[in-house]
Amino acid sequence: MSKGAPTLEDVARVAGVSRATVSRVVNGTRNVDPELQETVRNAIEQTGYTPNRVARSLVTRRTGTVALVISGAGGGSDVFTDPFFGRVTAGVVDFLRLRSVHPVLMLADSDHARTEVVEFLRQGSADGALLVSTHPADPLPARLLQAGVPSVLYARPGRPMPISYVDLDHRAGGRMAADHLVAAGRYNIATISGPLDVLASQDRHAGFRDAMARHGFPYVPTAEGGFTAESGASAMQRLLVECPDVDGVFAANDLMAQAAVEVLRAHGLRVPDDVAVVGFDDSAPALASRPQLTTVRQPVEDMAAKMADLLLASLEEPGQRPRSAIFEPELVVRASA
Repeated sequence: MSKGAPTLEDVARVAGVSRATVSRVVNGTRNVDPELQETVRNAIEQTGYTPNRVARSLVTRRTGTVALVISGAGGGSDVFTDPFFGRVTAGVVDFLRLRSVHPVLMLADSDHARTEVVEFLRQGSADGALLVSTHPADPLPARLLQAGVPSVLYARPGRPMPISYVDLDHRAGGRMAADHLVAAGRYNIATISGPLDVLASQDRHAGFRDAMARHGFPYVPTAEGGFTAESGASAMQRLLVECPDVDGVFAANDLMAQAAVEVLRAHGLRVPDDVAVVGFDDSAPALASRPQLTTVRQPVEDMAAKMADLLLASLEEPGQRPRSAIFEPELVVRASA
């Protein structure tokens, strides 16, 4: 090994690869085999090589960081306690860490915060944005687009625009829930929707109602929730008043479904004997519920990783057209229905 600070050549010699391969790993190039990346990283650790981040940024004009922006979630506490946001973060971090790219979490829950996000990115403090926007009227996607910031959204934008995104076939998920409840012999079925100004909620609700109509149920009692446990409990209370003979419930996320189960049990109703309950997401509350929830799985971690993949691809090949990736839901049958 050469005297002085370890070099790329030293790493290449220990790893048994070319200097160019080491450089590609250090610079976060996407198309490097993961096993080869691990070999190079082990050699970096063995040699004690420290990449010159300043020099690298001068060559690549990239910082090696991307912003994970949560917009419109209503504040930090909502983000850190909601299982959905935790799963998105896990999917992004696990994908980026293998590529030596670091996420910066930014909360954009006000107009001032959104302006700060745009300025942060416009100034080149991060290479691009992974945006989780919770409301279709959110102006941030359009502002990032206008600022020329490479961006990818989790969920399609509220209005058509040339920006990449990942999403789920939410209508198909709603249909799966309806088909399962009807196949289980339930005839007085109600639903707890998510907030109906959110596109995913609209699609889950529409898919569920369409499938119920195809099964001969033209009307489905609905109580709107807000994707929180509290709203799910309140919605279930309202449904019990409107349709006390309910024997099946589809809730548009697992937090609301878990809360619905607790309300039903408090009213002396057994799940699933008296009332079958189906949730959506296959998140931690589905397993924490008693009984555990039958639910429609949304592969959040995989979707978040794909979001990061699309962003890195756009950074490596600027000017390519926007891309979309639509994932398929899956019914996970457990004890609640």
